[in-house]
Amino acid sequence: MRITLLGTGSPLPDPRRAGPATLVRSSDAIVLIDCGRGVVTRLAAAGVLPPMLSAVLLTHLHSDHLTDLNDVITTHWVMSPSPAPLRVVGPTRTTEVVEATLDALAPDIGFRLAHHADLTWAPDVDTTEVIPGDTLVLGSASVTVGATDHRPVEPSVGYRIEADGRSVVLGGDGVPCESLDDLCRGADAYVQTVLRDDLVGQVPNARFQEILGYHSTVEQAAGTAARAGVGTLVLTHYIPAPAPGDEDAWRARAAAHFDGPVVVGDDLTEIEI
Repeated sequence: MRITLLGTGSPLPDPRRAGPATLVRSSDAIVLIDCGRGVVTRLAAAGVLPPMLSAVLLTHLHSDHLTDLNDVITTHWVMSPSPAPLRVVGPTRTTEVVEATLDALAPDIGFRLAHHADLTWAPDVDTTEVIPGDTLVLGSASVTVGATDHRPVEPSVGYRIEADGRSVVLGGDGVPCESLDDLCRGADAYVQTVLRDDLVGQVPNARFQEILGYHSTVEQAAGTAARAGVGTLVLTHYIPAPAPGDEDAWRARAAAHFDGPVVVGDDLTEIEI
């Protein structure tokens, strides 16, 4: 199983980091988790085009995790040689988001249908709304849905993907909670959004300070990994982005609470488990 950090950035625009998105590949499943800014470009750099995706999994409906869902839908459609559904999975209200996205794309869809003689079908998005405890099958991969705590963003979910004798948990955003511990139990890898509270605390902006209440710190993510007996902790969606050369400082903060390998990667970092 391969994990690729497609986008490790945050809502703050960063020329070096795309928005939140992670790719998980097994022997016969290619799964995109979240669709942050620049995701299709990062997919291409990882050797994957949207028609190759088995599914898109959304952890929650914050805009930075959805910014380029429209690009995934459109590129999947125009690059497919024949009608093929794009499977999109997410928490309650995902259908509302997908339908609104398709409504926004309606002029473009009409233009392309009018121009291309061989394009005779509109985008087909197969949307599934899930709740904690649900399971999905994607080829030989199984996906378990778990509750996360990103309040007031409700619901928010994490996903455990198991395939080829390996398992990875995508925690999305949020703070530690018992259900996330349960989802991570014994996983080979755990991918988690993190922030540095010491750095965020120095920013004299009330709106920025308020993110402290619903994102895991590096130390909290490491604590989750330790309690759950995770193999490798993968940090992503950094707030703020690590300065070049500062990765060891982030890693050290996690290592104080977790004995396993800790990955602090840039966009397109790959982890094989």
